[in-house]
Amino acid sequence: MASPNLSEIVTTTLRNRTGKLADNMSDNNAILRYMKKRGTIKSVSGGRTIVQELDYADNVTYQRYSGYEVLNISPSDVFTAAEFDWKQASVAVTISGLEGDVQNTGEDAIIDLLSSRIKNAERTMQNNIAADMYSNGTASGGKQIGGLQLLVADDPTTGTVGGINRATWSFWRNQKFQATSDGGSAASATNIQRYMNTLYLRASRGTDRPNLILADNNYYQFYWNSLQAIQRISQTDTGEAGYQNLKFMGADVVFDGGVGGACPANHMYFLNTDYIHWRPHAQRNMVPLEAVNSINQDAMVKFIVWAGNMTLSNAFTQGVIFQD
Repeated sequence: MASPNLSEIVTTTLRNRTGKLADNMSDNNAILRYMKKRGTIKSVSGGRTIVQELDYADNVTYQRYSGYEVLNISPSDVFTAAEFDWKQASVAVTISGLEGDVQNTGEDAIIDLLSSRIKNAERTMQNNIAADMYSNGTASGGKQIGGLQLLVADDPTTGTVGGINRATWSFWRNQKFQATSDGGSAASATNIQRYMNTLYLRASRGTDRPNLILADNNYYQFYWNSLQAIQRISQTDTGEAGYQNLKFMGADVVFDGGVGGACPANHMYFLNTDYIHWRPHAQRNMVPLEAVNSINQDAMVKFIVWAGNMTLSNAFTQGVIFQD
């Protein structure tokens, strides 16, 4: 029995499965989940670059006055913008004519074959995007997403982020705490809370303060061990991503290291997710492209694609503890 139209089956199956890929990614990734809660996942319709507006200075017209005193109406340059380059990613789902028309005839058989390959492609896309969100953006000749190692850098006094030179503009520098240099000794269960206290205060300004702390295996375990006497404060994000959380000053402390984890070794990021943004292109947010038939092979290829970048609008309220 001949199989139904292979192109139609591939297209329909992939569209049905990838339709929720972006949502699944944001629900199962700690950083994206908090961005989603804060409303900082916003798609971009296009443009040469991704423009992120910044609020970097106070309005200079504030004054105390009495009666008919003339008020200050001088223009205040309080906004500027950072520009982030587009980054792109793809993963391919392939099926040969032999597999689709001969070995797996019938719609159900082909869908079963496609389902396993699409599931693998989705997992591949999610895992690599998650890893890139911690990157410094230099992999593949700079085609990588600019992740936390760029936006919340170990050395925030150098480098250019969003077109703004951090060596020149101090407002664009995140906070950092080097365990040995700033704390006097390598991080451990006995000093990790003191180090966290220091960085938390540095990264807080009024009601702006870190709401998410991401840690690798070592630093999470240091903090966890320091809390053994009151371990009941740990909690699970039931119904969301299943992450095991601890708390610190109201912020969730999330483990994202070990096997499959992406946080760099001996790092703990203090993030204010009001000012970190996920900016996917509206038409390329993990969506399938049209199927392509090979011109010299009996095969079909379908790509799942993404375009966008991770951006920053306030560096002051972000921080990182790391082992120097």
